[in-house]
Amino acid sequence: MKNLIVLMSCLLFALTNLAARVYKVTNQDEFKKAADMVMAGDEIVITNGNYSNWELVVNTNGTAGKPVIIRAETPGKVVFSGDVNKPVFQLTGSFTEISGLAFSGCSVFKTGGATGVLIELKASRYCRVTGCAFAKNAVKTQFMPIVVISGKAEYNRVDHCSFTGNIDNQELQVKITADAVPLYTLIDDNEFKDKDKVNWKIFNGGECIQIGQDPVLLGTQYAFSVVRNNRFIHCNGEPEVISNKSSGNHYINNYFEDCQGELVMRGGHDCLIDSNIFKGGTGGIRVNGTHHTITNNTLTGLPTGIRLMYGMAKGKTEIGFYIAASDCLVKNNHIANAVTGILIGRLGREI
Repeated sequence: MKNLIVLMSCLLFALTNLAARVYKVTNQDEFKKAADMVMAGDEIVITNGNYSNWELVVNTNGTAGKPVIIRAETPGKVVFSGDVNKPVFQLTGSFTEISGLAFSGCSVFKTGGATGVLIELKASRYCRVTGCAFAKNAVKTQFMPIVVISGKAEYNRVDHCSFTGNIDNQELQVKITADAVPLYTLIDDNEFKDKDKVNWKIFNGGECIQIGQDPVLLGTQYAFSVVRNNRFIHCNGEPEVISNKSSGNHYINNYFEDCQGELVMRGGHDCLIDSNIFKGGTGGIRVNGTHHTITNNTLTGLPTGIRLMYGMAKGKTEIGFYIAASDCLVKNNHIANAVTGILIGRLGREI
């Protein structure tokens, strides 16, 4: 019996040590100390309040069953604001989740070789940003995002976040370079709304989502991103609400209402555009590139539903600023109350 009691005590001690630990933090220094100690399944809870001037590189590593959680004490009650010159949160590890944080009225700068961003998933794996709110944040240099997935990242997710009234920015960027392509990013169940036209020259640099940045150099890079179940309401930042400049991506079941822009295959090949809904606004789907599949979309009340564009080059091997749309499947789309249903070429024959 004595041996049994000792054994049970040892088991209880072991189970206690295996239990997830919760670190409650009230400032950046406390956060850094907690981040150095957390193990798989642990939580870092930021207490309710207003914060500024945080610059964190977070290299925490959880597991599939026990991610490291970084969360607000109460969703929406932990608010970051003020000037941002470096990433507020830069995740570089794996299986780490940020949830419930709010970023409001931040001014994001690029100065002295440093680039500000609110959240960056840099070469991270299986990390997640969920339930966060981004409102009325402004960037101070053209083409800057406020949330970015970069480096040789894999299987990251941004979901159930809100992006409202942000200024002169790109909300969400999958950053692709010649040396590093983030793979298998999932962007789902987010809401983008009330985005005014950017003030930059030629009104460029205001996409809600951008996957790839250079259609000439990077269009043939395969990112395999999935963008699904998102809502875009009154998104007027620039002519491209979503800008695709890479290959192998899927855009599924997204909803666009009264947007002054389109879902644009600006570069890349072999993308799927399926079951999206467009209601009002200035356009629906614009296509350059090859072997895209455009199916089961509903487009209502638009000047033009689907545009298959001419180009400066053709196919996957020629280089040009625009690749002519070719070998694309356009099937089972429903277009109603449009001035032009399907346009082939910039000024070409209309169907």
